[in-house]
Amino acid sequence: MVEAYAAPCGADPVRITGALVMMRRASLLIRRLDSYFAAHGLSQLRFLVLIVIDREPERRSLTPNDIAQRIDISKPVLSRTLQGLEQDCLITLAASRTDGRSKEVFLTAEGRQRLNDLLPGYFGILSEETAGPAPD
Repeated sequence: MVEAYAAPCGADPVRITGALVMMRRASLLIRRLDSYFAAHGLSQLRFLVLIVIDREPERRSLTPNDIAQRIDISKPVLSRTLQGLEQDCLITLAASRTDGRSKEVFLTAEGRQRLNDLLPGYFGILSEETAGPAPD
């Protein structure tokens, strides 16, 4: 079937099929991760914010701008996400020590614990999804 569409466009059907299989696997992985995070009261985005803050060994905090750049999301979406994380006591927002107009985002002890609790299952899912044959 792919040949009928790919050939007239000058595309290699084998490569296109490979790309479609990869997209399918990625879609299934994302859905599985979404379910995992939802079962633990988070979203993939909220998890990413927590891990981006935590993975900075030389810093205890990041600015919202730093976070937005690292995970490539808009500032309004990040702002809403940070509000939710703060309401859930997973992060703390504080005035910047160097720029009074800016804020810094810190993980709370509860946020760090939630992240540590999620990591084994998260890496388990990634390991399972990359170990087996491609789904049909």
